[in-house]
Amino acid sequence: MNILSFTTLYPNAAQPILGVFVENRLRRLAESGRVSLTVVAPVPWFPFTSKAFGNYAAYAKVPEREVRYGIEIFHPRYKVIPKVGMNIAPALLYHGARTIVRTLAKERRIQLLDAHYFYPDGVAAAKLAGELGLPLTITARGTDLNLIPLFDLPRRQIERAARAADAIITVCDALQKPLLEMGIDPGKITTLRNGVDLELFRPLDRMAARNRWGADGRTIVSVGGLIERKGHHLVIEALKSVPNASLLIAGEGEERPALERLISALGLTGRVRLLGQVPHDSLPSLYSAADALVLASSREGWANVLLEAMACGTPVVATDVWGTCEVVAAPEAGVLIRDRSAVGVAEGLKAVLDNPPERTATRAYAEGFSWDATTQGQLRLFERLIR
Repeated sequence: MNILSFTTLYPNAAQPILGVFVENRLRRLAESGRVSLTVVAPVPWFPFTSKAFGNYAAYAKVPEREVRYGIEIFHPRYKVIPKVGMNIAPALLYHGARTIVRTLAKERRIQLLDAHYFYPDGVAAAKLAGELGLPLTITARGTDLNLIPLFDLPRRQIERAARAADAIITVCDALQKPLLEMGIDPGKITTLRNGVDLELFRPLDRMAARNRWGADGRTIVSVGGLIERKGHHLVIEALKSVPNASLLIAGEGEERPALERLISALGLTGRVRLLGQVPHDSLPSLYSAADALVLASSREGWANVLLEAMACGTPVVATDVWGTCEVVAAPEAGVLIRDRSAVGVAEGLKAVLDNPPERTATRAYAEGFSWDATTQGQLRLFERLIR
């Protein structure tokens, strides 16, 4: 099958961990040997590479074409209007990508367009698929359905794209609800959850891992962008009530100065470390060093860090939002936080730290979430649509 996947969430040479969860799914699909896969991953246009421009400078460094894990990826540019361009983002994305998508569709005899993330990606892909006469799948991943539809115009565009799609994939059952509320036919919605790379994420030598990260005593890890909805501030506040424990936070983002002030104000400078951006292949060591991973998010579709930690034998503490209860569904996996507050986080942490499951049992639980079922589900769906 000749498939073209379309997404703005995909790693590249300048942003190696951007959308790695999309790449992981598509890598397994390509490795099946039943798909010839091409990826179009547009990036915002930006002219300057100086570090003075922060994250925008990375866009200028992204190559127009690259190959990762044997998959050819094209990076056309599209215009972005920061803070005020949300409503027209799908149109800008469509105009930036249409030439390369049309060219590839013809040259490679593309049989199906596979879009990841509903807005703006899925909306732009719906227009492209309509013009090319190709069947379309759109994968919903979280914020694209549990936040963006709160805005009127984006919601209407998402609804139109969902109706135009031949099939919709959600990464958890919980994300089907907003689609059903839009009146989308449930018959064309399929849940194909994210898996975990059980070879990369595995228990490593615990003492060596703890030495690498300077872990001393009970060690808690929180992994994710330093943004408000990830709830790192709640974890920091909770640490005041969790004696003899330290916290390592992996990630970078706009909330870093506020988190640094909070750590200082609470007198936790010696117990909390902000590690910055940690390379993806270094995460297994970090998880292996930890006694628990905590995720205090206000919204998640399917949080990959939970399965990654569990695959390393580390139990998790996570807020019970959206698809998280589908990931943390047994005592050996960890504990769900019912009350998203510092008190709730502290209670969850104490429950796991004081009575931890066997790390071998946590690993065994994660082994039930390989990529195999997801890959087979995609193949069945794509074959049906192409027929």
